[in-house]
Amino acid sequence: MVTSLLPLFYVRYLTIALNEQPNFKSSEFLVRIMSGERIFIGVAWPYANGEVHVGHIAGCYLGADIFARYQRMKGNEVLMVSGSDQHGTPITVTAEKEGVSPEDIAERYHGMNARAMERLGISFDMYTKTHTEHHAEVVKEFFLDLMERGFIDRKSTEEAYCPKCERFLPDRYVEGTCPHCGYEHARGDQCDECGKTLDPQELVNPRCKLCGTEPVFKQTEHFFLRLSALQNDLLKFIDEKGHLWRPGVLKFTRNWLESGLHDRAITRDISWGIPVPVEGFEDKRIYVWFEAVIGYYSASKLWAKEKAGDWEKFWSDDAVHYYFMGKDNIPFHTIIWPGMLIGRGMKTPDNVVANNYLRFSGEQFSKSRGITLGINEVLDAYDVSALRYYLTSIMPENHDTDFDWQEFASKNNSELLAKYGNFIHRVVSFTADKFGEVPPANPDEKDEEFLKEVEGYLKEVREHLERTEMREGLNAMMRISMAGNKYMMERAPWKELKTDKERAGTTMNVLLRSVKALALASYPFIPHAAEKAWEYIGMEGKMAEYGFERAFEPLPTGRKMEKHSPMFSKIVIEEEKSPLDGLDLRAGLVEEVKEHPDADKLYVLRVNLGKETRQLVAGLKKYYAPEELQGKRIIVVANLEPAKLRGQLSQGMLLAADHDEKVAVLTADADPGTQVDGTAPAKKLKYQKFAENIIMVGTVKEGKFHGDREYEALFIGETKHEGPAGAIIKDGKAVILTAGGKMVAPEKEMPDGAKVR
Repeated sequence: MVTSLLPLFYVRYLTIALNEQPNFKSSEFLVRIMSGERIFIGVAWPYANGEVHVGHIAGCYLGADIFARYQRMKGNEVLMVSGSDQHGTPITVTAEKEGVSPEDIAERYHGMNARAMERLGISFDMYTKTHTEHHAEVVKEFFLDLMERGFIDRKSTEEAYCPKCERFLPDRYVEGTCPHCGYEHARGDQCDECGKTLDPQELVNPRCKLCGTEPVFKQTEHFFLRLSALQNDLLKFIDEKGHLWRPGVLKFTRNWLESGLHDRAITRDISWGIPVPVEGFEDKRIYVWFEAVIGYYSASKLWAKEKAGDWEKFWSDDAVHYYFMGKDNIPFHTIIWPGMLIGRGMKTPDNVVANNYLRFSGEQFSKSRGITLGINEVLDAYDVSALRYYLTSIMPENHDTDFDWQEFASKNNSELLAKYGNFIHRVVSFTADKFGEVPPANPDEKDEEFLKEVEGYLKEVREHLERTEMREGLNAMMRISMAGNKYMMERAPWKELKTDKERAGTTMNVLLRSVKALALASYPFIPHAAEKAWEYIGMEGKMAEYGFERAFEPLPTGRKMEKHSPMFSKIVIEEEKSPLDGLDLRAGLVEEVKEHPDADKLYVLRVNLGKETRQLVAGLKKYYAPEELQGKRIIVVANLEPAKLRGQLSQGMLLAADHDEKVAVLTADADPGTQVDGTAPAKKLKYQKFAENIIMVGTVKEGKFHGDREYEALFIGETKHEGPAGAIIKDGKAVILTAGGKMVAPEKEMPDGAKVR
């Protein structure tokens, strides 16, 4: 039974859309996408070169699962597929670092990630992998058919070649600066920061990822997908199906198309992957971006083969196709994959749901850059419902968001535990204690108004999920528990019990019905908790098969009720302090240099710190002429207690490195007043206390700080740098000093390990 929902919002939306695009196919699509009986959900395939982290889950997997569970509860047939992308070059990079085969890496992380998905409750109908004979055969068939239809050409091209490694470099083996946004660690296929797809030739200062050598470009022959021949068809595809896409997805795609499509190489000079099924090209492989998206199709066929399903009905024009991914995957799912499907006359995507980035302490999660928070590690320590709830609440649907441990604990404690869990526990425990069973009900007008309010919130949940608005859907779901808590306080059944037990029984019966509705509303988001609530009120059968239309059916009177322990526990996370906590270091501009009137070795400086100007006294006369200091952007200890030096007040101290009668002030290319990253305005420090900090200069190279010895280099800011730097040594590691993302370093050459005073 299909219990379709077409709220007034969609009536308005359809009217607007049809006025903007008066064409029958568009209107037919818009109506069908709201009420389709067969829903296909394709979810981006993670590279099997590391464990999936919370950024991946919030980026696409959790949203896809919420949507799939919702569609199943509507009564729709759902096929949701994904799997491990085992042929990506990140896998060969990892394998070479570890000295093992790519297959060893791919299988290791496939197993780890499949387990993480299962523990999270991501309800795939098929989670497979690309390194299988089945997938390879489907890809080869796809390739040859597109070539026969004239959408694949062969031509010579210049590709990156490393003279030191003596090999052609796959795109991901080339790194450099993005020509569009200036990100310094862009790959040869794509910039993770701005999302632009790239070719290695476009990178500024390209380098081999393996050895750091600048590559040369040599001629080699490859096959190309003729995207240029598909441009008009893709424009038509966007016009017909782009109406329900998120604005950012649609804008990104239109910009790509309007700038003109270029043919794209789909084979590479590599040894790991699916062989090219053409004579003479046996030593080349089909490149990952082409074959991985075919995984949606091959996984559907594998599901049918292994589970006796009918894959063809999910690839017919009557089915509705949704794709979930992060924003870096938008062009592959709105242009390249649809182009490949159009070339074969196959079913194209209806809605492409792309999220922005989830960041961690301001930085983008990245396995390659070591910024990660593995799912299995988090689930070993915390409840799965707490994690799903928090990630949904901060899901980066329209802009980047930030994962914060303290916020994670707060969301669990103040919302999931105090509102959702506490409401269910109070209702079930009170009923079990005072009645022992579901009491009969004789609802009055106030009861009916409350149930109607709850019904309205359930409708809101469904409306938001129809529009793939997971965060707003979660908020609407939580309003059910808040309304329930309010109703219980207003009715006060503990007081009613003293004067009218029947009235108290009606209150609890009505509250139990609201718990039932809450459980159903929360099932897509936190299924593990929802199933507990379902069990607590004595419901039987699978929630996914129960359906929303039965949400307010009364519970059978007389059903036994038992007490249960609370659903959630409080989470306490000790707050980690910055390694630079207690220090107020700022960039300052030297505006004036005067000789100290009563000291031969001292200068009196006037330094601009942005919102204020301070006087500093510095013993630099022996090492710098006044004009050498004038205009320098120095680093000032701004929370040092003021002191008089030979009669002149010094309102802070500049940082300078000192070694064997050689002195160099530390500078940074930052505006006056810019805080050194990781520092903040702090209480005043005595000089002796500040001097307890070990500060030195050295050289950062390949993640290490070379000072008086080698340390692991830690960056507080987002951007990683290499070269001369100042650092504070904490817990055996070097915290690299940066200001506004720019390196703090001595302004002249100093030996590694020189102390800063």
